Amino acid sequence: MAVSSPKDKYFAVWLIFFMLGLGTLLPWNFFMTATTYFTSRLKDSSAAHSSANQTEEAGDRRSVLEAKFNNVMTLCAMLPLLLCTCLNSFLHTLIAQRLRVMGSLLVIMFVFVVTAVLVKVPLEPLPFFSVTMAKIVIINSFGAVLQGSLFGMAGLLPASYTTPIMSGQGLAGTFAAFAMICAIASGSDIQDAAFGYFITACGVIFLSVLSYVLLPKLEFYQFYQERKKKLRSEDEQNSVSLTNTEIKDTAAADQRGQHDISMMKIFKKIWVLALLVCFTFTVTIGTFPAITADTRSTLAGGGAWDMYFIPVSCFLLFNLCDWAGRSLTAVCMWPSKDSMILRVSILCRVVFVPLFMLCNVQPRFSLPIYFHHDGFFIVFMVLFAFSNGYLASLCMCYGPKNVLPHEAETAGAIMAFFLSLGLALGAAVSFIFRALV
Repeated sequence: MAVSSPKDKYFAVWLIFFMLGLGTLLPWNFFMTATTYFTSRLKDSSAAHSSANQTEEAGDRRSVLEAKFNNVMTLCAMLPLLLCTCLNSFLHTLIAQRLRVMGSLLVIMFVFVVTAVLVKVPLEPLPFFSVTMAKIVIINSFGAVLQGSLFGMAGLLPASYTTPIMSGQGLAGTFAAFAMICAIASGSDIQDAAFGYFITACGVIFLSVLSYVLLPKLEFYQFYQERKKKLRSEDEQNSVSLTNTEIKDTAAADQRGQHDISMMKIFKKIWVLALLVCFTFTVTIGTFPAITADTRSTLAGGGAWDMYFIPVSCFLLFNLCDWAGRSLTAVCMWPSKDSMILRVSILCRVVFVPLFMLCNVQPRFSLPIYFHHDGFFIVFMVLFAFSNGYLASLCMCYGPKNVLPHEAETAGAIMAFFLSLGLALGAAVSFIFRALV
């Protein structure tokens, strides 16, 4: 007789998975939204000591490290993410879950402590740039392991427990952008604001650590952990009985062959959706933040809006609209997975690349400015972010639904790989897009 599962009292397990989901993407978002602080420390010393009577254009000149910061940052984030997403499929059998999750959280928290300390330590631009990129590689490498482990943990629970992870990840960017705006609004100088900002990140990650420590103590989670051990024990007993049969080797070989064929068969069923989600993120990361974060307000005139324009109009607006797009798929799944409208809509998103290029991106080298007013940039950002969240989520939902139930987990892994591939390709093409402006 099947034993009924206990209730998730006070939604404690749901909230813990939400907190852990927040912790997986929050570190990268905190680095990405702090570009103003990072680039301020990469200015040439000669530019910093330039005379007061320099022209505005000369003052806007940037060092090579400043100019390439967003591109290199994105590349250093997405390539390790892609590599470690692949490696995690092997790591989970070699390294215990507790070590993977707790180890990743502690390493990420340590990186943020170092980042907060370095705010107060003077460094030359090149060493600062190198250290910053090394930290980005580390947090995204361990973040990929953490994310893969977290989805594996959620796979043991009812299907609805994947939702809090997605919600937490969606909130991560919004929280990071809002924290940066609060840091700016505090009236402190940029370094003091950045210190408070990174300390806040340390606090959130510390809460994620405490949440994970609490998780095994909850009855609801214990029930599904015990069920996993019971199923594994039964599988081991079945394996032992098979060793006494003469056809063991043949059966094992057949099973391996069927697995390989199955993987190929599953990919053939979802390859269109996999390529669509890859293309979606290639366009998004190729443009955001490498081009969008370099856009300047034409209305601020050196006022307060100048400080808030990128944190609000670029990062906060993107993350809010992206979160709204992801959330909408919970109540609306249109167009259908086989619809040409879905494919055309995703392919048409490439139009955002020239639209953002023709905004007031500074400095620029060849293209003219067609969209001077801040309103154009804001409208483009709303449509760009919402379409990214909605269309990418549709593809990710449709992928596992396009295969048989027992193939859904493999289909989800294939879709996750192509999502990561899209992020890495976007990071690579961002260099080309930025150079064309």
